[in-house]
Amino acid sequence: MALIEVNFDGIVGPTHNYAGLSLGNLAAAQNAGAPSHPRAAALQGIAKMRANLRLGLAQGILLPHRRPNREWLATLGTEPATAGQLWSAASSASVMWAANAATVSPAPDTADGRCHLTVANLVTMPHRSHEWPETLRQLQLAFAHPGFAVHGAVPPPFGDEGAANHMRLCERHEAAGVEVFVYGVGGGAFPARQHRVASEAVARRHGVTALFAQQSPAAIAAGAFHNDVVAVANEHVLLTHEQAFADPARLYAALRARLPGVEIIEVPASAVSLADAVASYLFNAQLVTLPGSGGMALILPSEAQTHARVWRWLEALAAGNGPIRRLVPVDVRESMANGGGPACLRLRVVCDPATVDPRFLADEAKLGLIAAAVSAHWPERVDAAAHAALGDWPAAEAARRALLAALDLLELA
Repeated sequence: MALIEVNFDGIVGPTHNYAGLSLGNLAAAQNAGAPSHPRAAALQGIAKMRANLRLGLAQGILLPHRRPNREWLATLGTEPATAGQLWSAASSASVMWAANAATVSPAPDTADGRCHLTVANLVTMPHRSHEWPETLRQLQLAFAHPGFAVHGAVPPPFGDEGAANHMRLCERHEAAGVEVFVYGVGGGAFPARQHRVASEAVARRHGVTALFAQQSPAAIAAGAFHNDVVAVANEHVLLTHEQAFADPARLYAALRARLPGVEIIEVPASAVSLADAVASYLFNAQLVTLPGSGGMALILPSEAQTHARVWRWLEALAAGNGPIRRLVPVDVRESMANGGGPACLRLRVVCDPATVDPRFLADEAKLGLIAAAVSAHWPERVDAAAHAALGDWPAAEAARRALLAALDLLELA
């Protein structure tokens, strides 16, 4: 079985909007109430996937959920027309950030030799807490092959935010790796979203011997609400901010003991501050291995290129003799304005693509079908002032259904 890394990107849904629902996400708070552009947002994500295909990377997709979520509102005794403030939470398109869909442990790491996925419960934020049942349904469909084990969510109150707080390091994707679960400790102005109890539960379910590292309280306070805002790993490389972890020396020593060939690239705070890292999202990048002997590339938001101190440091990194040789800026500005960069938009799964439901795998032709559906049905602009008046939002549901029909996935309707 040929194991490779496949990036499954979330397609931005037609209800994409800026409601400022995510406490601790500075971009979401700063842009609350601004008009959003769902069509442009989805097309930007599709363009990123196309660029990844041109780099020779394997690409998958995850689908938008039905919004507003009337079933969730019904459990709260209301409906879209009368939901008030709950309407925004029921209409969020935040499922686009597939890094929060699940935690993934590839087959080489697990006790039973299967690829394990545990859907994230996302209980800390109300607008995301109702995502997991539909996400679970999609994962069970996409990964129905017996080589996968798909698990339901860890029960509340133990918050689990999925792959955004999980890293895997290995010599090669298909080799056994070291999994690192990053958790937070509460007490600051912003909530710590990943609980250690949840991380430990996922590791036990998956049958992996993992490392557990505490996220730095300073990073959370600076707006790094997930670890992937301050650190990213790929194969044997860890690219991390100096202040990402509460006890970096201990983590680095444990990594070197488990994976002697690990390369740790620590970005000093004197060169790039936490504020710089959060503003540019340089760590919320896809660190990928290029086919052949191309080394590694860092697929970055274009905001990193326009931030002088950040780009200067990155250019020096790429010009050096290290493993990261190429910088690839991409335009995902609509996602970035809500606090999600290239890494937020994708879930990494190391697997044999032949074992995945092919409807969830993407090529140029399929991305063309998706782009056509988006161009025909996604709204061009959503104004915050008129947002709640949309109620059931039938146009958004019709748009999603058109996409599902184009992909032969109407069982998800």
